[in-house]
Amino acid sequence: MPVAGLLSGALVWGMIWYPFRELEIAGVDGALATLLTYLLALASGLFLLPRVWRELFRVGWWGTLLVLSAGWTNFGYVLAILDGEVMRVLLLFYLAPVWTILFSYWLLGERLNRYGYAIIFLSFSGAMVMLWEPQLGMPLPNNSAEWIGLSAGMGFALSNVVARRCAHLSVETKSFGIWIGTALLSLLYLLYQGGLADRVAAVDGDSWLLLVLLGIVLCAVSFAVQYGIARVPANRAIVLFLSELVVAAIVSYFLAGEAMQLREWVGAALIVSASLMSGRLYAAEKD
Repeated sequence: MPVAGLLSGALVWGMIWYPFRELEIAGVDGALATLLTYLLALASGLFLLPRVWRELFRVGWWGTLLVLSAGWTNFGYVLAILDGEVMRVLLLFYLAPVWTILFSYWLLGERLNRYGYAIIFLSFSGAMVMLWEPQLGMPLPNNSAEWIGLSAGMGFALSNVVARRCAHLSVETKSFGIWIGTALLSLLYLLYQGGLADRVAAVDGDSWLLLVLLGIVLCAVSFAVQYGIARVPANRAIVLFLSELVVAAIVSYFLAGEAMQLREWVGAALIVSASLMSGRLYAAEKD
């Protein structure tokens, strides 16, 4: 069951971009779809509210940082995956092990070992191979979607590190906080754009049905993943989560016609290797 929970998370996040793109085609843009989906996820999990509401009011500074960083992870992921090439965005997102090591050093005082240096080298080497364009100069993301994907990976790493400082919060409270953070950031973005009420009123019945289904799925998979993380060693969990890349590659090829070039495959291999090695990093710390 724990393995099934982690694989369900990888499966959902590897293909969830497709229904979000379908919603965008139907006139529900990524920010609005994110807001409505996570509000519906909150509604789906309301049965847990009596158990967690007291904790929600005393999350503290670290809990607030967890809410915001995880919220940006989810919101940024959706924005990036809608506007960019799925695999390039995901590979930039999976530079997260590098940022995890750095945030752990800055915020928790954890020092690098030989695996940490190897992870940084492999990750940045993979990014350089994948992004290098001689005519463009420095090997940087090519567009705003890729920059957002990169920053969402940073948010993912930060939220993982901050979660270590929030051991006093239950899994249910953290899940609620993440949903609230995602909905809050998307709401602020939509209020800045303006016309929110009119855009919500314009959502048709079929889109609402898909949004409700997505909200229920996100609610369920959140608990499934948290159940798995609590029972599977970190190094094994990372390997299982990497199946998201396989799912995304297959789905993006057949449904979006996106194919990766040789250079991108090489960069992907280096980044995935770094992610796999990050599991050995935590095993070494435990030893």
